[in-house]
Amino acid sequence: MTDAPASPPAHGVAGWPFGAAAPGIRRPATLPDGRPWPRIRVVTVAAAGVDLRDTAASVLRQDYPELRHDLVPAHLGRAHVEALLADAACDAVLWLSPGELLAPGALTALALEAALTGALAVAGLRVLFADRVLALDTPGTTASDAPGGVPFTGGEVLWMRGALGGQTMLDADGRLNAAAAWSALTDAARGTIGRPVLLQRADRASAEAPDALSIVSLTGTGTQGGAGVAQRRLAEALALAGHRVTHVALSDRPEAAEWTDTFPKAEALVADAVPALILAGNLHGATRSLDVVGRLARRGPVALVLHDLFPLTGRCCHPRACTRAVTGCDATCPGPDEYPQLAPNRIAGMHARKRAVLSGVAGPWLLANSDWTLTRALDLAPPGTVAERIRLAFPTAAFRPGDRAALRRRLGLPADDVLILVSAVIVDGPDKGFSDLRAALQAVARLGVGVVAIGRLDDPARLGVPNLFAPGLIADEEILAAWYGACDLHVTASRHETLGQTPIEAGLCGVPTLAYRTSGLTSSVIDGVSGRLVPLEPGALSQALAELVDDAGARARLGAFARIALESRHSPAAAALSLDRIVRARGMLTGSGRPTFTPALLGHFPFAADRQPGASGTVPAPSRPLVRRLRRAKQMVLGRRMPLFVRRCLYLAGTLRRSVP
Repeated sequence: MTDAPASPPAHGVAGWPFGAAAPGIRRPATLPDGRPWPRIRVVTVAAAGVDLRDTAASVLRQDYPELRHDLVPAHLGRAHVEALLADAACDAVLWLSPGELLAPGALTALALEAALTGALAVAGLRVLFADRVLALDTPGTTASDAPGGVPFTGGEVLWMRGALGGQTMLDADGRLNAAAAWSALTDAARGTIGRPVLLQRADRASAEAPDALSIVSLTGTGTQGGAGVAQRRLAEALALAGHRVTHVALSDRPEAAEWTDTFPKAEALVADAVPALILAGNLHGATRSLDVVGRLARRGPVALVLHDLFPLTGRCCHPRACTRAVTGCDATCPGPDEYPQLAPNRIAGMHARKRAVLSGVAGPWLLANSDWTLTRALDLAPPGTVAERIRLAFPTAAFRPGDRAALRRRLGLPADDVLILVSAVIVDGPDKGFSDLRAALQAVARLGVGVVAIGRLDDPARLGVPNLFAPGLIADEEILAAWYGACDLHVTASRHETLGQTPIEAGLCGVPTLAYRTSGLTSSVIDGVSGRLVPLEPGALSQALAELVDDAGARARLGAFARIALESRHSPAAAALSLDRIVRARGMLTGSGRPTFTPALLGHFPFAADRQPGASGTVPAPSRPLVRRLRRAKQMVLGRRMPLFVRRCLYLAGTLRRSVP
């Protein structure tokens, strides 16, 4: 007879605070720049006889040596707490009420974000629970709480001493007036991380329902491939924030994109959803214009996610060194036969049509996923175009650190080698810096060093390295995360990324990234924290790769920081919060200003009792051997370009195929 499985804890975190917790990466001994971690005081004011075992245990299990938990008897009051705050050995304070629990790793995540940003106060997510998880939320930008909502007690906020100087806002018992203190800070002084920090018991009737919008996520041909996956994850993050999300694809005919500008069926589906907002992205697989965006924007708000720069050019996704996107794209485009292809005599007109849509009275907003992309968008867009910065979402429970040795045994990888990871949908794609990557890998090739190449690589021998493992395209996020987690270091030689998703996926698995200091990679790789950025000059990548291959300590330290920082900044909650700020500023949400999430959000963190599995079908199925051989032959003759006559033949063949009953 076997025991019945234990029911999940009411707060939804497995083994917390007394049982076996989910494994994770240990915190490095110092901050990324070598400074000591801030000395934190957790203050709990409690009357005599109150049971503090759960609260105290959640503090003790934080794996944060620079921590002191002060249990203050309520009768000692404000004067005693003020004396604690005056202690020069205190750098930061968190008030935790009796019965509240800190989530696993909460203090490390809060302290790291404060150190990286200089914020005076950093808030995380609050998990509200009764007999089960009811909701998750985070403080808004004001002190207000909706009627019937759970009061903001501040247990999800780490306050640096500078945030409390001169106006500690303590009540007679020494508890902080958290709402007043939070509201007194400027936006620049407040930080927010998108991961659970506080577990707080609530009345089932008092959990506030999320403010909800009807949103259409509009793509060109669906959600496979890099940009498609990013769009899907962003839409899923919005659904976790309580919004009603409808997915619509314009077309299933990528071969017709060059000649297609209207989509009656898809546009009817959008109209039927009656959206308050259309979130459009990665449309160029179905059309080379923005005409459909213009038509939809005349009916209501459209936000155009810049997974690439295609909406701002006459044809291409990345202008590279070409200046024509600034002066006006035309028939002199250097790559009209490169994807997304467009006949040269149509490029100037297409650029003008796009700019007309962007500059229209009801033009779309542009949503940039990195600082570089935001700057580039403002450079290329017509004057007056609205552009905002957002964060992309990643499945932070699927991409998580694992037991590296166990993962290698499972995948048949060498136990003791230093394994270098390269990953892209098309590893040798024209914008991935393949020649630089190959040179860097060859420079460190030796016994004990291996390479894992994930993605389409029709001719693995082109890398020219021994000890190569090439599993190909991996369409399951859980399996992909296992390959990531089995490696020691991720490297990319790409020069043209609006963000770069693979450095974030690798970092969430505890694997740091080496990359060039260019484009959106300057946001996806936090230099000195989640990896290293090197100058875009000959030999720089090879030299840095050799140094990291020989420095296991540096790799481990960067990998640990990568997981902590990127989970805080790129979880589904972090992405939804970045969009919440924008729609609230536009008056589209009228609630309390406290963003609230559905209980399912908790499953997107590895310590959840019910963890959300990763998605599958994220990339196309691997090509058959014959197709790979034909593709290699075509590339030998024509390179990666697709001449106009070939495109017309494919279009006609697709049209004929569909006309046959």
